[in-house]
Amino acid sequence: MPSPFPGMDPYLETPKLWPAFQHQLLACLYQILLPGLVDRYRARVGTRTYTSEMPLFTSIVREEFAEEFIEIRNRSDGKLVTLLEVVCPANKTTPAGRAAYLHARQQALAQRAGVVEIDIVLQGKPLLTYSRDGLPEYDYAVTVTRSNAPDRYEIYTATLQKKLPKFKLPLAADDRDALLDLQAAFGRAYDLGSFAGQIDYKSPPPPDVPLSSAHRTWTEDLFKQLKLR
Repeated sequence: MPSPFPGMDPYLETPKLWPAFQHQLLACLYQILLPGLVDRYRARVGTRTYTSEMPLFTSIVREEFAEEFIEIRNRSDGKLVTLLEVVCPANKTTPAGRAAYLHARQQALAQRAGVVEIDIVLQGKPLLTYSRDGLPEYDYAVTVTRSNAPDRYEIYTATLQKKLPKFKLPLAADDRDALLDLQAAFGRAYDLGSFAGQIDYKSPPPPDVPLSSAHRTWTEDLFKQLKLR
């Protein structure tokens, strides 16, 4: 059973579901990407770990995080060509998560690699600061930074009411981009993770997800149309 939402499903933004969903989404992006890569590249799924500390009354609560990402490297010399990241809630809501993410991004740019950021998380503060002037209103974004223009962004956007975008993933400067369909990867990840059976759509969306009143009204109308309410 597919998600009732046309694009990203905000019900996945919970500590219980997100780690499994992010793992499935990255695995599906990897599977879609791999057949299109020529022999000069190799791709792998890597993992970084860090500890987040949160004060609780008179004690400190420590939580371990493990986040996956995709690296594309030259097969000949191992040079990093492109880093693909799927932003997680901890990256946008905890100091340690933000620092770990931005450090990985800065390291990739220092190696003159391209960086692709997939941000389909509503909660927290954006990791990248750029003007929204001239851009349509959006809830989710894929931001592409090319190795030859590290201060410029290509932005592919979507709203809660729309499908997730297709986007161009840069490879070497003398090679054509790879085209990835984020919606197709999402649909496959949702099915493989069996998330339909783990989510109670009769309940309100997760309290940490900052849905506007317009989003909530639209979601209620959608669920009534689908007879989920």
